[in-house]
Amino acid sequence: MRLIERAARVLGLERRDANPNDVWANFAALRTSGSVTPESAQSVAACYAAVSAISEAIGSLPLHLYRREGEDRVKASDHRLYGVIHHAPNEHQSAVEFWEFMVASALLRGNAFAKIIRAWDGQCDALIPLPAERVTVMRKGDVIGGYAYTDRDGKMERLLPAEVFHLRHRAGADPLIGQSPIQAARAVIELATAEAEHGTASFRNGTKLSGVLSFPGKLKAEQREALKQSWATQYSGAANAGRTPVLEEGVTFSPVSMSLEDAEWIAARQFSVQEVARIFKIPPVLIGDLTHANFSNSVEMNRWFITHTLGRHMAAIEGAIARQLLTDAGRRIYYPEFSAEGMLRGDSSNRADFYGKGIASGWLLPSEARRLENLPTIEGIDHEDTQAAPA
Repeated sequence: MRLIERAARVLGLERRDANPNDVWANFAALRTSGSVTPESAQSVAACYAAVSAISEAIGSLPLHLYRREGEDRVKASDHRLYGVIHHAPNEHQSAVEFWEFMVASALLRGNAFAKIIRAWDGQCDALIPLPAERVTVMRKGDVIGGYAYTDRDGKMERLLPAEVFHLRHRAGADPLIGQSPIQAARAVIELATAEAEHGTASFRNGTKLSGVLSFPGKLKAEQREALKQSWATQYSGAANAGRTPVLEEGVTFSPVSMSLEDAEWIAARQFSVQEVARIFKIPPVLIGDLTHANFSNSVEMNRWFITHTLGRHMAAIEGAIARQLLTDAGRRIYYPEFSAEGMLRGDSSNRADFYGKGIASGWLLPSEARRLENLPTIEGIDHEDTQAAPA
């Protein structure tokens, strides 16, 4: 990366890492014994589940490009950008895979990048995802002067701001570079990692048979080592848990350590799950904590997730598309928008209730409801005489 830095200095650019872990660790005084990386964070089940819940939900939502026509709007399916954001951003990925990758990258690294391939007329023709850890943001004063991308072979490519689709999770110390939840609250992730490692080590070494062997006399060094190795081979580890030891020559075994339950390890693990849910701003039930979940509040939790969690991510993507992939003239006519109704596909009861209330209130037509369900058109279904009266 020294070549990039030398070139940047000549051009008056400043190198800014898109992963400012150390800056935020000093700011929040979260210096810990280990290092939290996107890879190590994903080894924590709760963190992996949180990232998956958000990224997979966003990826599953239909994303459309609309054209304004007076007071109405229509899907701009004839626009080149519609196919890029709705069907396939590139020849190797579907829209689901692309947006899932971009959101996961933003959640884990604070930033997500894609190279913009433009057609002869300047319109976006494709989006090629770039691993965030291989992208360096180059600052020129208070604006982004460009991006430096290093491929897997070590070849560096300089990209202009207009050539990169940049999605930020949220502003951190630098308003132009995103900050991920694991960067802001890395101590929470490290605590969860330490608890998982403690559990793994405890079960590997055996938690049911832990204590002190007492001898009536004094052992020689070689006898002590031989007994230690023999004991570890026969009785240590999860595979040997519950085995009954055979003691000879007055040897006694005295358990001294507390069990995992006595140390409230399970409670600590549960608290870590709740903490991870809190920093990713999702209901704990979505990452496996069913402590406070029941049938009556599950619907409300889902609505909360859509409104307070997915809503921000959808707005960020819509804004980034409008700002970076449409021209000033294009933004006056076109705009992207997610269809959150897709989240109701798995709940037929809520879906039917939603459509029924919309039709009864007059803001939704039966033909529109059928179109949302991908059902064939029925001629005359919107006629007033064919609509059921509200109950």
